Amino acid sequence: MQQHNIVSREEWIAARKALMAGEKELTQAREALSRQRRELPWVKVDKDYVFDGPGGKMTLGDLFKGRPQLVVQHVMFAPEWDAACKSCSFWVDGFERMVPHLAARDTTMIAISRAPLAKLDAFKARMGWTFDWVSSGESDFNYDYGVSFTQGQIDAGDAKYNYGTTPLYGPELPGISVFFRDETGSVFHTYSTFARGLDMMNAAYHYLDLTPLGRHEEGLPYPMDWVRLRDQYQPAPVQASCCHS
Repeated sequence: MQQHNIVSREEWIAARKALMAGEKELTQAREALSRQRRELPWVKVDKDYVFDGPGGKMTLGDLFKGRPQLVVQHVMFAPEWDAACKSCSFWVDGFERMVPHLAARDTTMIAISRAPLAKLDAFKARMGWTFDWVSSGESDFNYDYGVSFTQGQIDAGDAKYNYGTTPLYGPELPGISVFFRDETGSVFHTYSTFARGLDMMNAAYHYLDLTPLGRHEEGLPYPMDWVRLRDQYQPAPVQASCCHS
């Protein structure tokens, strides 16, 4: 870490208050953007999707569990893989305990992947997760919502990730999609986000953003190279830092 400017407490408070002005601007801009997001038009979901869940076959409407709002975390887990994507798992670790809080605000949160249910259940048990996770392996759901791509699409240049604004880097990619179910049972797609749009949902990253080192991903082969499944991190070596070292 580079040498940092050291000042008096009074000077630090002045600098901190100056930064706060920028933080407040960002908060106001974020709130305005959230209003615009809520005002987006909706698309009615006319396709009948079927998922494999713990209790058997489920429709998209079933996934709401009687609530009007559904948030789907598209977790990268292809049928031939033995584990979910480590980066997606990083996000999922963060939302694991949010599910009851979201339910209290009429929102169901669920994970969906193409891997068969048995693999999802086994990995879920390994990670100690408790949220609902269903398989879309027998439907077009992942393909229709822009997180899975066939080899034919890739070869033809028709695989458009993040609405064509982010280069494709694989046939399975991450995302979040939001749906609304009205009183008649009709389901509407209201929002999806991908790539860096997922950033705002990762609390660990935002905690790191508060620290002097930040995410310190510079110089890595790719930014998230350091991420592991949480049961694969090795204990960090203890470095003595006192006068007895």
